[in-house]
Amino acid sequence: MFLTSWSADLHAQQPDAKLPLIPYPQEVQTGTGSFKVSGSTTISLTAGKFANEAALLNNLILQKTDKSLKVTSASTTNTIKLVTDAAITNPEAYSLTITRQAIVIAAKDGTGIFRGIETLRQLMPFGSAPVASFSLPVVKISDKPAYEWRGMHLDVSRHFFSIAYLKRYLDLLALYKFNKLHLHLTDDQGWRIEIKKYPKLTQLGAWRTFNNQDSVCIEKSKNNPDFAIDPQHIIVKNGKKLYGGFYTQAQMKDVIAYAAKRHIDIIPEIDMPGHMMAAINNYPFLSCAGGSKWGELFTTPICPCNESTFEFAQNVFDEIFALFPSKYIHIGGDEVDRTSWGESETCKALMAKEGIKTTAELQSYFINRMEKYFNKHGKKLIGWDEILEDGISPTAMVMYWRSWVPNAPIKAAKNGNKVIMTPGNPLYFDNEPDQNSIYNVYHFNPVPSQLNAQEAQNIIGAQANTWSERIPTENRADYMIFPRITALAERLWTNTQDYDSYLARLDKHYSLLEALKVNFRVPDFPGLVQNNVFTESTTLDVKKPLPGLKLYYTLDGSLPNQKSTQLTAPLNINRTQHIRLLGITPSGIRSDVYELNYDKQTLAEPATANNVAAGLNCSYYPAFFKKSSLITGTPAAQYVVNSVIVPAEATAPSFGLKYSGYLDVPSTGIYTFYLTCDDGGILKIAGRTVVDNEGMHSAIEKDGQVALKQGLQPIALDFIEGGGGFALKLKYSKDGSAPADVPSSWLKH
Repeated sequence: MFLTSWSADLHAQQPDAKLPLIPYPQEVQTGTGSFKVSGSTTISLTAGKFANEAALLNNLILQKTDKSLKVTSASTTNTIKLVTDAAITNPEAYSLTITRQAIVIAAKDGTGIFRGIETLRQLMPFGSAPVASFSLPVVKISDKPAYEWRGMHLDVSRHFFSIAYLKRYLDLLALYKFNKLHLHLTDDQGWRIEIKKYPKLTQLGAWRTFNNQDSVCIEKSKNNPDFAIDPQHIIVKNGKKLYGGFYTQAQMKDVIAYAAKRHIDIIPEIDMPGHMMAAINNYPFLSCAGGSKWGELFTTPICPCNESTFEFAQNVFDEIFALFPSKYIHIGGDEVDRTSWGESETCKALMAKEGIKTTAELQSYFINRMEKYFNKHGKKLIGWDEILEDGISPTAMVMYWRSWVPNAPIKAAKNGNKVIMTPGNPLYFDNEPDQNSIYNVYHFNPVPSQLNAQEAQNIIGAQANTWSERIPTENRADYMIFPRITALAERLWTNTQDYDSYLARLDKHYSLLEALKVNFRVPDFPGLVQNNVFTESTTLDVKKPLPGLKLYYTLDGSLPNQKSTQLTAPLNINRTQHIRLLGITPSGIRSDVYELNYDKQTLAEPATANNVAAGLNCSYYPAFFKKSSLITGTPAAQYVVNSVIVPAEATAPSFGLKYSGYLDVPSTGIYTFYLTCDDGGILKIAGRTVVDNEGMHSAIEKDGQVALKQGLQPIALDFIEGGGGFALKLKYSKDGSAPADVPSSWLKH
C-alpha cells in the first residue's frame, strides 16, 4: 500500500517550501506522485472511532468539492483512513502518510487525528471555488508539538465580538494548530458573560455610552473604515445610544462545544481584584470605598477584606466552573490600584489579624485564598505575573506579560510555577505591526537563557494577546492578528529557525487567508521609505508584495481608493510633494495607506570641529515627558555612549534621553535611517528632521532620508520612555543596501 522508498526532507531544519505547511512538521519525507480525492473516495474508520474528526474532515472536503465522502468501516484503496497507533504516546502527535492509493492519519486519539487533518487541509488547494477533484502529494509526516501551551487571547470586554466571529476565530486557530483560546471576558469597560446570580452584571454592566477608547476609534475611522464602531453592537435604550453586548451561558456552551470538537480549550478570564469597575458600578458593596473610579493609573478594585467580596467571587466562579470544562481558569490579578485598601479600616484590621504588612501582601492573600477555592473545585488558577509579588504558591500558573520585568518568569520557574510566556514585546498583537513584527515573533524564544534544563521545563509554552481598546471591528482584529499568528504557530509547534523557508511558505498562505475571507495585513511594500529626499529627481517604483495587487495613489492629500489614479509604472518625482499610496488585493483587502513625503534637498555641508572623540554625548532626565520634544530641565547625569542604546544607568520608571554629537559620514549621498522607539523619539541630522517617531506607543520602526556630504554631520536624537519598558534602535542604509547598525566608528563628540 505504501511506497517503499522516500526522499528524506532533512527534518524541519530544511523545510521544503513546496509543501506550504505552517507550522512545518517535525519530520517530512517526500515521495513521487499524488493521491486523487474525488467523489468516489471514502473515509475509513476503525470500530466507529473518530466520528467527530471524520465529520470535520468531510466538511473540509465538502467545501472543496461540493460533495461529502462516504464514511465506512471497510479498509479499501482510494480511502482516507483514520486509525489508532499505540506507538504514538503524545496526545497531539500524529503521522500522516499519503501514497498514490490511500491516505492514513494515525494517532493516539482524536486530538492527534485532528491535528493531522489540519495538516492535510493545508495540502489541499487554496482556492475558494469548488472543484470536481483535487490531488495531494505523496508524503510521509511524523509530527508532534514542541510546547504544550500554544495559545491565542482575545479581549471581548473593551470591544465586543460576535459568536460567529469567535467560531471563525476557532477555525483559524485550529488551522495553525493552536490549542488554547484565552477569552478576557470582564474588565472596567464591560462584563461579557452571563452570571445568573448577579443579573445586573450583564443587564447593566455589559453596556456603556461611548468612552474615550471609542472616540479614538471613531476619529481613526475617518481614514480607515475598519475603525468604525461595529453597529451590530449598538442599541438605543431610554433615548441613549449604548455600546456593548454579552454572551448568555447557552451561547457560550455552544462556543465551548464548537471549540472542543476542534480540540481547543477555552480559558475564561474573570479579572479581579482590579479591572472590576463594570461589576462594582452595579454592586457597590464590592469595593472598600463603596464604588469605583479611576485613580492615577487604574480603577478602584474590589475589597479583599470583606467576606461579602469572597462570597461574590466564589458565586461568580461557581457558575464559571460549571460552564467551562477547562481545568484552567484565569483570575487576572494585574494592575491593581491598592490605595483604597490602605485607607480602609476594615483592611487595617484584617492585616493586623493575619500579620499582613503591606497591601501587596494583601493582594497575595486574596489570590492565594481564591486559588484554594479553585483547587477545591478541581481547577487550576492562572494569573498575570503581578501575582508573584509578595509570594504565591508554586501550584499557581503564571502568565508573564511585563517585558520590563525580565526576572518575573525566571523567578516563577525557579519557584516551581508553570509559566506561560506572553511578553508585550513581541506578543501583544494589539501593538501596531510594522515591517519587523513577523520577524520578531518568529525569533521569539519562550525559554529565558538564565534557566537550567530542569527549570526550563516549567515554561510550558506561550500565547499572543490581543487587547481590543483600539480594535472595534472584526476586520481590524483580523488585520492585527494575521499573519503574525503564523509566525507564533511555527515557533511553538516546530520550535526551529528557518525564517527564509517560513516566509516562502507564508507567501502561499496569503491566498489561503484570502480564500477564507480573512482581512489580513497586506505585506509591507519592500523598500518604501516614509520621508524621502532627492537632490535632482527620484522615482517611486513599487515592488508588489502579492500577485494581483493593484496600486492606487493621490497627490492632493485625499484618501486613495479604487477610483484614484492607478500606479502601473514607475512614477518620476522632481519636486517636493506628498503621495498617498494604497494597495488592494483581488478580493478587496486593503493595504495600509502609505504616506510618502518627497523633499528636494541640497547636500548638507559637513561641520568643522576640532579634537573630536569617539562616542555620542547622552544626557539623562529621570522624569515623565509626554513627547521627546518636551524634554527640559537639567540632566541628572551625562554619559558617552558608543552606540545608540539606553545606558544601563537609566533605571527610572520614566525618563528622557538626549543624544548629541556628530556622524562621521564616510561618503556623500542619500542616507536612509530607521529609528525604532518604545515610546517616542525624534532624529535630526545636519539640523534636519530625518525621522519623527514621536508619541507614546509600542516599539515601532519609522524611517526617513537625508542628503549628506562626506564628513562630520551634527546628530541629535531625543528619546522618551513613558513607563512599561523601552526599546531604542538606530539603523541606516545607503543606495539600496540592507539596513545595518550605525557603526560605532561613525559616532563622535
